[in-house]
Amino acid sequence: QVQLVESGGGSVQAGGSLSLSCAASGYTSSVYCMSWFRQVAGKEREGVAYITIRGTTNYANSVKDRFTISQDKAKNTLYLQMNTLKPEDTAMYYCAAETRWLCSLRSNDYRYWGQGTQVTVSS
Repeated sequence: QVQLVESGGGSVQAGGSLSLSCAASGYTSSVYCMSWFRQVAGKEREGVAYITIRGTTNYANSVKDRFTISQDKAKNTLYLQMNTLKPEDTAMYYCAAETRWLCSLRSNDYRYWGQGTQVTVSS
């Protein structure tokens, strides 16, 4: 089992920045991929970015060149640096992890999830 706890959400004006963190605990040595997803009430959960154990990253087109995913393996922590935020980035942001050797931006591919942290961007 892998436990995930997000932090760092909040409210910011458009054009601003926020940094999210996700602390992992439990069987973290088995994790192959970690990702960030976001969800607006009434809509499907959307993949934002992922990073593999080797550091390979991938981003949704909507956040490319604005968001940066990174990890600190020594601290078992995942990060998401969000710059040039837009009102459409407003959502609940979730951290996800998977131990199987696959990485994607599809929510169904992940078995371990955090509780989420709210990000609100005002215009």
